[in-house]
Amino acid sequence: MTNSDASGLTQLGTKTDLPNDPNDAVLERVPNPHPGTLYVTRFVAPEFTSLCPVTGQPDFAHLVIDYVPGDWLVESKSLKLFLGSFRNHGAFHEDCTVYIGKRLAEELKPVWLRIGGYWYPRGGIPIDVFYATGPAPDGLWLPDQGVPPYRGRG
Repeated sequence: MTNSDASGLTQLGTKTDLPNDPNDAVLERVPNPHPGTLYVTRFVAPEFTSLCPVTGQPDFAHLVIDYVPGDWLVESKSLKLFLGSFRNHGAFHEDCTVYIGKRLAEELKPVWLRIGGYWYPRGGIPIDVFYATGPAPDGLWLPDQGVPPYRGRG
């Protein structure tokens, strides 16, 4: 669910409980003050958590979300609540990462979006998951996501 303008925001500036499930989380949006301008917005969540759907044990990831806004920006508090809703949600790494990317793309309708999910090892194997809505636009300056291959991430 989204809002069409900043005056309809329901979470910003109010006490808002963490949603119990990502499907129940409300992603809110605000108008892009520079529509038609090619620029990247980046969100980094270095302490993302979810639960293994088999064992119920916690899984940890460093998420990097880059997007080129169209008409909308994601409101950051709603994004934090959305990401936090995974804390008690059981899903595999691939499902969490791709779901986040697809949900943001559906709500924001960005020019382009990518997400890198850099998951900490479970069973000795780190799993990195990447999703993009397509190739990056021509002429876009796109920095590296800055997360090195696993060596005790930090």
